Amino acid sequence: MPLVLSILREVRDPRDINARHNLAELLFVALAATLCGAKSCVDIAEFVEGREDELKEIVELKHGCPSHDTFSRVFRLLDPEELSAALSAFVLALRRELGLGSSRGVVAIDGKALRRGYEKGRAFMPPLMVSAWDAETRVAIAATRAPASNEVAATLALLKSLDLKGCTVTADALHCRPETAKALIAKKAHYALGLKANRGRLFAAAERSFAQADEIGCFETRDSAHGRTEVRRASVLPLAALKDPPAFPGLKAIGRIEAL
Repeated sequence: MPLVLSILREVRDPRDINARHNLAELLFVALAATLCGAKSCVDIAEFVEGREDELKEIVELKHGCPSHDTFSRVFRLLDPEELSAALSAFVLALRRELGLGSSRGVVAIDGKALRRGYEKGRAFMPPLMVSAWDAETRVAIAATRAPASNEVAATLALLKSLDLKGCTVTADALHCRPETAKALIAKKAHYALGLKANRGRLFAAAERSFAQADEIGCFETRDSAHGRTEVRRASVLPLAALKDPPAFPGLKAIGRIEAL
């Protein structure tokens, strides 16, 4: 816990010098509440009030429990980049405590629109957040807001900040583009990117190669639920088996998943 607090103390306090609650303590209890399922500032305040005695064994909370208005006001004032950096440092510290070190497994890139993240009556698009999700610990290891809802640009910026050596990075078809592949290769990572028809020549080469392949090894999974059975078949063609594929950085193989 002292390590977590020391990380949170690195976040600059944007409030006046006479602010009532200690910022690191406020962020610590908000983090604890969020890890326990809190979804809003009201949830956080209720969590802190309900567990005040336990939390005071770790932090002082000299002026009692912060109100939901206090949490809301502080989060609006904080620099998102500073808070994101602190949370990323927390995740890395957590991995070290668990003896895991840096992530070397699957890291999933995901963009999500914050549907209620804008003022009612305004014509703006909701803000878009891009996060990197560590599949091993089931924790987001980094996140950033996409400028002008440009998910590709935000993803490229996010990748630069991560240690991805040896990881396999997954992303949807939006990121199946040479610049993303180059960025991942520069970070010494592997990739598995979705492929759709909008990647014209590459998609056509994949379709043509699977159609003309003589024998393809495959793996099937079968799931039964709610009175129905779903069968999925996965097959992979190595680069050497592809028919006239366009140049694509780091491409080694193309896979196909069929729902039967």
